Amino acid sequence: MSSPRRESAGAGARTNIERDVIVSGEAMAIVEKLERLIDYLYPILQNVPRKHGVARDTALQALFGQVELLIAAGKSKQASRLYSADANLAYLRFWLRFMAADSRRLITPQQHRVAAIQLAEIGRMLGAWIKAMKRGG
Repeated sequence: MSSPRRESAGAGARTNIERDVIVSGEAMAIVEKLERLIDYLYPILQNVPRKHGVARDTALQALFGQVELLIAAGKSKQASRLYSADANLAYLRFWLRFMAADSRRLITPQQHRVAAIQLAEIGRMLGAWIKAMKRGG
């Protein structure tokens, strides 16, 4: 039997975690899209051969770093943070192109295509957020 103190601490901790994650409508929508991309790419990137570990690890770091950049941008409401998130998307696109190149084929062209479509949608959403921020909204 758990103590009431532990239950209330657990409920309070969960509420604090939820508050930390909720930053803005734009950030949450983009993070949800990014979660889908991560769900798709993570198992694919984990299967990249060990001899290409640097490329794999760097791509994974860019992928997971995007979450941090978006949440920081949502909390700060600073345009510069949005530009950093946008730059990281370009960095991630580079690594996916690098891994899909004919000379390497660490991911298949179809996997690259699916990921690129998802990245483009995230990029469009981020671009709209940047535009809204420029207008003062």
